Amino acid sequence: MKTAQILRRLSIALLIPSTLIGFTWPFFATSQMLANQAEWFFLLSTTISIFLIVSLVATDDLGSKNVAFLGILSALVAALRPLGIGAIGIEPMWFALILAARVMGPTFGFLLGALSMSLSALLTGGIGPWLGYQVFAAAIIGFGVGVIPKRAQGKWELALLAFYGAIAAEVFGILMDLQFWPWSLGSGTELSYQVGAPIAENLSRFFSYHFISALAWDIPRAIMTVSLILVAGRPVLNALRRARHKAAFVTHIEFEELANVRLNHR
Repeated sequence: MKTAQILRRLSIALLIPSTLIGFTWPFFATSQMLANQAEWFFLLSTTISIFLIVSLVATDDLGSKNVAFLGILSALVAALRPLGIGAIGIEPMWFALILAARVMGPTFGFLLGALSMSLSALLTGGIGPWLGYQVFAAAIIGFGVGVIPKRAQGKWELALLAFYGAIAAEVFGILMDLQFWPWSLGSGTELSYQVGAPIAENLSRFFSYHFISALAWDIPRAIMTVSLILVAGRPVLNALRRARHKAAFVTHIEFEELANVRLNHR
């Protein structure tokens, strides 16, 4: 097995647990010291993501054309985010991320989510301790599109993508609340995070807190995402598939046709 392939598999094997720990640490931290070190998991995940990109390029799984396509789509998704009103979860970027990940694949979706959210933060000045959570939450949503069967087509495909969009809106809200909840309420309320408390107790506190915020953010985000997928999903999917086809296969077909012409003249 080539070194780049080993690096890719190792990157994926390390990336998933480090990202999950970065989000779920409140339920496992047994001391305040461990709670204060949570950001190191996202630093580790960022480093592993860089190795993943390098390994994908090295094994030609992410060729030069796909790298260029990734850059274009990242800029597009990042530009869509500020088009929302900046409140109550209305963010049109998610439908573009989900559709692009559907066409290009889950690994591409992971990278697209991470890069577009990072670029969006630079464009809007939204850089802070929450950025690592936003970046990897978007990456998880892009990667998760891979659960939709490839054989799904037509209205069935749009229905599944819309359903996934609604779930993704809720997942993003949960992941972002996980970074806000431990610090937002102090320690004197019934919903406050308690360091070292049993997992079941903190889970109960968290979901009670999340339900309150979900009404204002996750539901509007889900409605926006589902509506855009149902209304614009088909033409966007067709456009992305045409672009992918041209980028990936035109040159190959031209060379194949040229070879056939030469064989016919012999």
